[in-house]
Amino acid sequence: MKETSISNKGRSGLGKFLIKYNTYIMLLVLIIICTSISTDFFTADNWINIGRQYSGTIIVCMGMLFVILTGGIDLSVGSIQALGSVMVAWVLTTQGWSMPLAILIPLAFGFGLGMVTGLLTAYAKMAPFIASLAMMTIARGLAFMISNGQPVATPENSIGQLGVGAVGGVLPYLVLLAAVVVVIFALLQRYTSFGRIVIAIGSNETAVRLAGISVKKQKMAVYAISGLCAALSGIIAASRTAIGTPIIGEGLELDAIAACVIGGASLAGGEGSCIKTVVGVLVLALISNIMNLLSVPSYPQDVIKGLIIIGSVLLQSFTAGRKEQSV
Repeated sequence: MKETSISNKGRSGLGKFLIKYNTYIMLLVLIIICTSISTDFFTADNWINIGRQYSGTIIVCMGMLFVILTGGIDLSVGSIQALGSVMVAWVLTTQGWSMPLAILIPLAFGFGLGMVTGLLTAYAKMAPFIASLAMMTIARGLAFMISNGQPVATPENSIGQLGVGAVGGVLPYLVLLAAVVVVIFALLQRYTSFGRIVIAIGSNETAVRLAGISVKKQKMAVYAISGLCAALSGIIAASRTAIGTPIIGEGLELDAIAACVIGGASLAGGEGSCIKTVVGVLVLALISNIMNLLSVPSYPQDVIKGLIIIGSVLLQSFTAGRKEQSV
């Protein structure tokens, strides 16, 4: 009996460990697979390239995470990214305005569009899915209107310096920017009343409302922040490619949601981690890397992402069930 009890405890302990650190274990397994497939994978240059390529996605995921923490969802991030990239290129090329102004204008638009989504969700009682779907269409339409459906090239020696530059010739500006954004969001989530309220809304919105806190204002704020992050990622995209294009960002909302869920965020709200979300982005990046190394077309990659989301949600449901049984 005693040996059986110890054995059960051991299995239980291993199960808890695997559930708690599943995101990190998944990343480690993918790193091992990538390293075995390509000897060039585990090099500084490759990781720097991954950092550059996914810096914008990481920033979008920070905004998406806060929306998900409230129990909402934002489908407009890809379209707002496209609008941000087109707008920064258009302002620099056709208007000839200064760099700071060219950056501030798309950020303001992204913030404003996100705020409208928040207003529709919080005050008009529109479902987050419908409100953000409508904003997705509006933002994409604006991107095509501004660019006339064509890519807009950025002037030489302008925003492109952000995309190719590096601190000391080693640490890319984009990676540093993404790291700063992650730190800011992690501090917001853990050490500010705003972060605690956002989590509380997702856990028990009624209790937050009864405590006298304006749930509507908090929800509007997280959607505005998500729009801001999406616009910033658009500026980053324009800096990397030296063009603003209205067709980028298609499927970005799926990647952002997938990264958050892989990182342990609950789509029901109230649970999520900034650091684990970054790990979720890296998991998606390495899956894409493996698929490319194996010459797998893009469409099966989308299928795999969808299956990963399903698996992550099922794991969360299983974990929640285990917690309820232990109470």
